[in-house]
This record gives sequence, C-alpha cells and structure tokens, in this order.
Amino acid sequence: MKFKLSKEPLSIFAYSSLTDIVMLLLIFFLLTSHFVIQTGVKVKLPGSKMNERSQPSQMIVTLTAAGAVFAGEEEVNIDLLSAKLNELKTKTNEDNLIIRADKTVSIDLVIKVIDAAKISNIEKFTIETEKENL
Repeated sequence: MKFKLSKEPLSIFAYSSLTDIVMLLLIFFLLTSHFVIQTGVKVKLPGSKMNERSQPSQMIVTLTAAGAVFAGEEEVNIDLLSAKLNELKTKTNEDNLIIRADKTVSIDLVIKVIDAAKISNIEKFTIETEKENL
C-alpha cells in the first residue's frame, strides 16, 4: 500500500482543539482565583451575615489580638500611625482605609485607628469581616 506524501502546509486550521484549551484555562483560573490566600498578618475577623466584598486597597490597617498595629505589613506604634497613613495615602492616592481587626480587639483601639486616619484626612473606612454561616 502506497501512502501519498505531501509537503504542502495545511490549508485548514482545526479550532476545536484551541477552543478546548482556552476553556480548560478559563475553568482553571476561575477555580484557583477563588482559593487565593490573603497575605499579611493573620487575624480572626468578626463574622457578619451581610458581608460584602470590599474594593482591593493598598491602605490596610491590621489590629491583632495582642494589640499590635500593622500598617500594611509593617508594625507601627499607634501614636505614629497617622504619619504612616499620611505616607501611604500620598504613595497610593487612595482614600479608603480597610481596617482588619481581630474579633477580640477592643473598640477603643479601633477608635484610635479611625482618629489617626481622620488626622491624615482619610474619611472612608471599611471594617473587614468574614461571611458568617447561616
């Protein structure tokens, strides 16, 4: 049996295999983006039934159960927080401060963070929570 050999390029491109690959990549990225781990200081956020996703921001203040205050990933003294927030505001041009406070943190410390933000002319605050199971 003789086979016909051809050195001509293919004139028809099969798009079905390319479509399969694109669909698999799309499914992969949709599934893995759901499991992205948030970097930074670990805290147990308070629960809320009406939890909404906050806009991503560079201006994040984290309050730990031990009373430590972090601006971004850098630990800051509460008295120097307004200067650090001022620096972050000029660097990022954002006006929304996300407060990630551990559920055991006293409200007094949260109020001090809000006061430091108001000194830095930040008027928008978002208190981050976790979705509570019903």
